[in-house]
Amino acid sequence: MSPDSVSAHISPQNLLLPTLNAWRIFLIDQGNSPHTVKAFIADLNLFASYLPPDRTLGSISTNDINLFLEWLQHGRGVPCSPKSLSRRITSIKSFFRWLHQNGVVLIDPSEKVLQHSVISPLPEVLNQQEIENVILAAKNFRVKQKPDLRPYLLFTLLLHTGLKKGETLSVTHNHIDLESPQGPLLFVRYASPQYRYKERKIPLPPEWIEAYHEYQNQMPASERVFPWSQRRLEYLLEDLGKEAGLNKHLSFDMCRWTCALVDWKSGMERDKIRQKLGLSKVQWREISMKLNRLAEMNP
Repeated sequence: MSPDSVSAHISPQNLLLPTLNAWRIFLIDQGNSPHTVKAFIADLNLFASYLPPDRTLGSISTNDINLFLEWLQHGRGVPCSPKSLSRRITSIKSFFRWLHQNGVVLIDPSEKVLQHSVISPLPEVLNQQEIENVILAAKNFRVKQKPDLRPYLLFTLLLHTGLKKGETLSVTHNHIDLESPQGPLLFVRYASPQYRYKERKIPLPPEWIEAYHEYQNQMPASERVFPWSQRRLEYLLEDLGKEAGLNKHLSFDMCRWTCALVDWKSGMERDKIRQKLGLSKVQWREISMKLNRLAEMNP
């Protein structure tokens, strides 16, 4: 049964709690992460526990929502950080927007509730000159008397794909398709079914494939492309940053944000960037705002 057909059986006389399972199905169908779905449902459970048990969907007002938010901040007796408050408002707005769009309620009571947006500090990224300096330093490692392709292969992979640290550690040689009609591809895989929405395929540039072949001949056979610990790879990036003369701490996170910013500034379709990074639409809201600000600061 589709999420739309589930919502069709909901009426204004329904209670809030029994309706949440249908909303859960909708959130999952929209590609939200299990973490996001769990948080949103918990927020609405908390709202339901605040309301009188017989309050129906159609009788919930803007004032009810505002009183709940006031209670969260000043009456509950449990600290509510600005970030938690912002997410709970987002949860409530998302829920009532869904009800309104499906004709369950004629007026969205959350529409006039003010959103308390909280955006964490902007991440550090590499500018174009710094990217070139890091690539040059990585190439120097590649041609030393004892060649080491790891810095070049790792940094350029992160720069082109925007992989997260855990995803990088999980990449195996089987995840790299060199025979695809679309050109070489990297498949990002997840063992757990709950994270299948993050799986994706990302094109790999010819210069990376050339280095990859050289790397395969240089390194001992292993299932994983980078068969080292997380900390060892972090050190490798840190050493590369020092070799490049960076005044910044080169990290997985910096490479991921730099990749996203390069794609953003190149004019890549926004939803393709989201998919490339393996983000849900909810996660993308804040990320896209940050990328827009970073692009303005790094023209």
